[in-house]
Amino acid sequence: MPGELWLIRHGETEWSRSGAHTGRTDIPLTEAGRRQAQAIRLLLNGRRFAAVWTSPLERARLTCELAGYGPASEIDANLREWDYGDYEGRTTAQIREQTPGWSIWTGPVPHGESIEQVAARARAVLERAGHADGDVALFAHGHILRILTACWLGLAPRAGKLFALGTASVSTLGYEHDTRVIARWNLT
Repeated sequence: MPGELWLIRHGETEWSRSGAHTGRTDIPLTEAGRRQAQAIRLLLNGRRFAAVWTSPLERARLTCELAGYGPASEIDANLREWDYGDYEGRTTAQIREQTPGWSIWTGPVPHGESIEQVAARARAVLERAGHADGDVALFAHGHILRILTACWLGLAPRAGKLFALGTASVSTLGYEHDTRVIARWNLT
């Protein structure tokens, strides 16, 4: 049976603090985000992983580095955040001014990715992780990790809305006997 998947969301950025959708814009960590990333080092306590993969975006890569796993990491483009298209940099409240009731989980994302496209990338990460010889650490972003979790559990990608995930949090997907489960969630 494959190992566990350790999901590590990047530390705080200006846009994550404000609630703005931050997909492909390469926003740096705030000073608080840097401290959060360093605290992940304590939470992981030198844990060894068969593989460490990170999104290509700076906020995830720097979180990985500050957590102590930079030299062991490999970039996986499938871990990049949802492409929010025209909604990049906007909050849900701002979007709802023009599209009442809109939600990232159910609404359209003009000139961005559909939820199914994000889920396809998440499933590719899961497939790859299934071939690793042990636990895998994934340094990435809120929505991709939430969709990946839904896919892990055999749920529709939209079920990712049920899994709140704070910045600089650590979560673990594993097994209970032969059933895929959430072993730990949103630890900081």
